[in-house]
Amino acid sequence: MGNKSVFVLLAGGKSERMGVDKGLLKYQHTFWILEQLNRISKTTISEVYIGLGYNYLYYFDAIPWFENAVNNYVDFQNLKVKITINQHPELGSFSTLQTVLTAIDSTCNVLLNHIDIPILNSKELQKIIDTKNSIVIPNFEGKNGHPIKIDSSFWKQLLSLKVDDKNARLDFQIKKMKLNKISKIEVLDNAILKNLNTKTAWISFLNEAH
Repeated sequence: MGNKSVFVLLAGGKSERMGVDKGLLKYQHTFWILEQLNRISKTTISEVYIGLGYNYLYYFDAIPWFENAVNNYVDFQNLKVKITINQHPELGSFSTLQTVLTAIDSTCNVLLNHIDIPILNSKELQKIIDTKNSIVIPNFEGKNGHPIKIDSSFWKQLLSLKVDDKNARLDFQIKKMKLNKISKIEVLDNAILKNLNTKTAWISFLNEAH
């Protein structure tokens, strides 16, 4: 299985500024989290791990098969989807990431995205998937964004960090890497920079999509 890539979608936050769980926002007759899965399905990725935390029961109520995906892979649009639940989401998104990573085969590379960052077009996403390096980061007009691809040797080190360590942040760990271990992929899709964590940002995004 060496060098197989899987996708990690983090959706464990409170969504306080949005007022509703971001993954459960309505997007073109579906839920936003299902739209994100739909975008992933248009690539060679076959496995997705979703990290839930606060309000995971709301997700189970809205999308019943999510509860089944806690213990078993569930097929969705040619993807095998697995749900992991961070029992201590108050410790932050890095703790949700660690929770998800413990469920992944240690030989796999990981593409990491937060629920409030729209997944970019499939052609440029596939380019990120296909690029081989310890870290692969999309870049739009000089600004880095998501999803970030991290190889197995890098992310396994993240599991050894204590969640209350001041360095327990992905960006801090990436900055420690030698420059030749990081590839930046220039993309034309500015979705990699968006942060849909307020109602205003969401409405603006919906208006752009139509």
